[in-house]
Amino acid sequence: MSKKTKAFFYNLFGFSVFYIPAYLLIMTFTTLIGFWIAGPAFIISLLLSPKFQYMNTSEGEKIFMKWIFKKGIHEVK
Repeated sequence: MSKKTKAFFYNLFGFSVFYIPAYLLIMTFTTLIGFWIAGPAFIISLLLSPKFQYMNTSEGEKIFMKWIFKKGIHEVK
């Protein structure tokens, strides 16, 4: 699997880890219905999930991660 594809799946998994619980919590503890549940869950997940970026460097292909809970940009092995 290419590093570009891995970065995509890392982003998808990272977003899902925050989206599903946020969706369920909003659905359970608020009176919102329909899109009004999905919208806030999307925004919460967008802000909290880590961001992965694939880059070609002089040393080869690499994946980097940035997250609000970790300072700086980190290389993913």
